Amino acid sequence: MRRPLEAQSRMKELLHAYHRDLCDGTGPVAWCTSVGPAELLRAFGCRVFFPENHGALIGSRRLGGRYIPAAARAGYSADICSYLTADIGAFLAGETPLKDAGIDAVPRPDVLVFNTNQCREVKEWLSFYAKRFEAPLVGIHTPQNIDEITPDLLAYLEGCWGTLVSEIEGITGTAFDPDRFAEVTALSHRACTLWQRFLETARRRPSPHTFFDHIHLMAPVVVLRGTREAVAFYEGLLEEAASMDGSAFNERLRLFWEGMPVWGKTRFLAEFFDEHDVSVVASTYCHSWTFDFLGDDLFSSMASAYAEVFIARSQEVKFDWLKDAARRFDTDAVIFHDAKTCPHNTNTRYALPQRLQAEADLPVIPFHGDLIDLRHFSEEEFTLRMEAFFESLD
Repeated sequence: MRRPLEAQSRMKELLHAYHRDLCDGTGPVAWCTSVGPAELLRAFGCRVFFPENHGALIGSRRLGGRYIPAAARAGYSADICSYLTADIGAFLAGETPLKDAGIDAVPRPDVLVFNTNQCREVKEWLSFYAKRFEAPLVGIHTPQNIDEITPDLLAYLEGCWGTLVSEIEGITGTAFDPDRFAEVTALSHRACTLWQRFLETARRRPSPHTFFDHIHLMAPVVVLRGTREAVAFYEGLLEEAASMDGSAFNERLRLFWEGMPVWGKTRFLAEFFDEHDVSVVASTYCHSWTFDFLGDDLFSSMASAYAEVFIARSQEVKFDWLKDAARRFDTDAVIFHDAKTCPHNTNTRYALPQRLQAEADLPVIPFHGDLIDLRHFSEEEFTLRMEAFFESLD
């Protein structure tokens, strides 16, 4: 068996401190989408809260079934993003998993900021809270299905970022400080680089850690991008990974995970794959926070980096990226999560798995599930499909 990562306990303390500061610290509170302009907000002195992280916490505690119906009664379909419906449902119920950190309610926003590089839902999600809290909503409208970051597209996105700066200046009453922005962006770039380097250590055979470690250890690069705390955490994590030895694990197969996690079933899934001597070594999801912000013009490099995220790209770009990543990690197959309520980050619906199998000679296996709504996931069905698939690979 692989030994557990000591960084897990350090991360819990780090996240508890982050959540307490959200409610007890000084300065304005900005709500931000997870692949949104967190660096810019921190440069303005904002404490940044991520509703998607809150949704993942709800999912990890298997509370989606409790809260999703409340959002449905308020008019939010159970077929749309279950991050959104679980989070809004929890708010309507006056509850939060942040009580584990001694916090009774999510922090009140002074501004809400989105980037539609992920999906339309993030804007609709923050719109709900903008009305409830009577707080301003601003953001960046990034297109979807991007083939290439062309000069025209980049010029448009840079204009969006420039407008956003002016809007936040007006909301916070603080002038934009380019030196502070450069400092925050450098810290963010460093954390993302360290995170990338850690993920690459899973290329070792046997892998010393798996996707089910990664989805928890990614939290600081999501919620603490642009801080010294995130950099220090990943420096320690990378140092620990260098000394890890997975040789005690009998690695029969290596898989690449495409799509969202099933948050309420991470323990079941981790134990299932371990019992079958299978390592899930890499994923599109966790690699989505390996931004490269280097460049002479920070706004240009940041606008480009946030538009290049996997979820916003075309099928051709996704095909090439998956093919290269699956080969780089020496995987035997790709597992595709067909998430019921997340069509934007589900890539089983336009023949991408079939193309990988036919054109890249990569075996694929899809399964049905969801990120939060566990009504769409069956342990029995998953077990039967995977065990048959493993036999076919052998």
